[in-house]
Amino acid sequence: MKDLLGSAKALLSDLASTLFFLVLFLLTKNLILSVALGMALGIVQIVLQFARRKPVDTMQWLSLFLVLASGATTLLTNDPRFVMVKPSVIYVIVGVVMLKPGWMNRYLPPIAIEVVPDIAFIFGFVWAGLMFASAALNLILALTLDAATWAIVMSIWGMASKIAMFLIQYATMRLIGIRRRRRRAQATV
Repeated sequence: MKDLLGSAKALLSDLASTLFFLVLFLLTKNLILSVALGMALGIVQIVLQFARRKPVDTMQWLSLFLVLASGATTLLTNDPRFVMVKPSVIYVIVGVVMLKPGWMNRYLPPIAIEVVPDIAFIFGFVWAGLMFASAALNLILALTLDAATWAIVMSIWGMASKIAMFLIQYATMRLIGIRRRRRRAQATV
């Protein structure tokens, strides 16, 4: 359970500024305030990593870059259509980054990297597929729904799809890992 909570914490940390933006936007309907505070949170997260003298992972840098670039463009244009299409661009970029083998190792406990590295490798590509599917869904919804409905639907999809994928991956890797460890123990007896 400790490993599950640790992985969830890392994932939530990477998604914090985006989730914060979405929640704030849904509550206030204030695009400029939501974007500005989402950008500020992304910066604060990286500054805290430096202050703690911890390395900043590639996904964290990517997250900050996307938050700052898309946030600045949104603030400059003040165009809600850009905000609605922007997640599709972000999903595609994240999906491409997730095609890099081993990106997921940051989120895995050492035992998982030792026992089920092949399963982690496969799930890295499954996650990339989820990002590409989310990009397509967002683009379709952004072009067919009003901003408020889009924000609600994509917020629910974004969180539900990632939580479901996380739980499926965790259960799969744990089940396979337990079986492999049992086989190894029996083979040494």
